Amino acid sequence: MAKTSRPSKAKQQALVHQLIGKIDAQPEDYHAYYELVVLLTAGQDFEQAEALAMKALGKFDHQQPAADYLRYALGNVYYQAQTYDKALPYYQQITDDQLKQDAYLMSAQALMAQHDYQHALVWAITAQEARPQQLDANLLVADILLALGNNQQASDYYQRAYKIDSQSGRAAFNLGLTAMVLGKPYATWFERAQKLDSQYFKSHQQQLTDIEKMLAAQADNQNH
Repeated sequence: MAKTSRPSKAKQQALVHQLIGKIDAQPEDYHAYYELVVLLTAGQDFEQAEALAMKALGKFDHQQPAADYLRYALGNVYYQAQTYDKALPYYQQITDDQLKQDAYLMSAQALMAQHDYQHALVWAITAQEARPQQLDANLLVADILLALGNNQQASDYYQRAYKIDSQSGRAAFNLGLTAMVLGKPYATWFERAQKLDSQYFKSHQQQLTDIEKMLAAQADNQNH
């Protein structure tokens, strides 16, 4: 996954110098280039990260798995910079079997960020079918189905996610959300979600309020 925590400036600079030293000492080892691109991306130095990834790709373009790792890193630079159109071609050029599964997931997330839910679903399901026990893949399929209004199918995938990790507050919250929309008992799910991940619960309160309003309006229309 492309989410990376941002290191402190001083720590980042020290790590950057360390990795530049590695590159100078072993210019034919792609790992240091890859790690430096990841580090610069985490520090939101997107222009430097892009320039380095491009330079490294030029150098390792015909070497595997180096080229695929650098394409993945460059895709993540663009993803984190929210230039999703630029990210997708790099994810979709990856041929390494292990990395390809992560690239499927990132392609789905990039398309979802652009509200292209139908194409996002294709990539997310491809990722989920390759790794049916991966929590993130099941949650992403469910999120996209929810965005498409396929509430029952979304609920099925949240249920799968919850079976994989019963400590997932996100899965529990969204099981409550889909149960509410489907007219099923939901209060227990929200209680569970709040206990498991109070931060997620709090940050999604607005979504809950919006759905409650929508359901109230629907009920009101039916009564008239």
